[in-house]
Amino acid sequence: MRYDSQRLKTLIHELALKFGDFTLASGKKANYYLDCRNLTLDGEGANQIALGMLELIRQIGVPDLVGGMAIGADPITGAVITVGFQQGLKLRGLLVRKEAKSHGTGKLVEGPINRGNTAIIVEDVITTGSSSLLAIERCREAGLTVQHCICIVDRLAGGGENMAAVGVQLHSLLTIRDLGIKV
Repeated sequence: MRYDSQRLKTLIHELALKFGDFTLASGKKANYYLDCRNLTLDGEGANQIALGMLELIRQIGVPDLVGGMAIGADPITGAVITVGFQQGLKLRGLLVRKEAKSHGTGKLVEGPINRGNTAIIVEDVITTGSSSLLAIERCREAGLTVQHCICIVDRLAGGGENMAAVGVQLHSLLTIRDLGIKV
């Protein structure tokens, strides 16, 4: 199976795109919302996302790890490392916690990581990039090298510029314009 951007657009329209009055994680107001958990937790959606992200990963360089902020990035991470394995790529996943657990190791970055590993942050939707920027910061504090972030949809609202300011290049499978929404 190959990545099909047209099919991903259709799935986003069917499963994730909603219109109304919304407040985004960034605090910004919007007249549409992308509820991508409906997409990332759908078998076909997760598969298309993984296939598309793996194409980008091959272009920018295969890292040791992929992952992002729990909970949103978790199904994306699982899909990418699983489909990657099926394609012969040996990728490991990581999860970045919003806050450290009070028990166990108390780590903010979980997974089979080693200082000096390379990582790509994955995300569903990027607006300002604040969630991914926190994941990048925590990964770097854990000794990982992060130079790229891949999202499903870039809302074209400053996220790419905010990431560039910390030395990270943003890549997206689609932009909001690709979905027929004007910015």
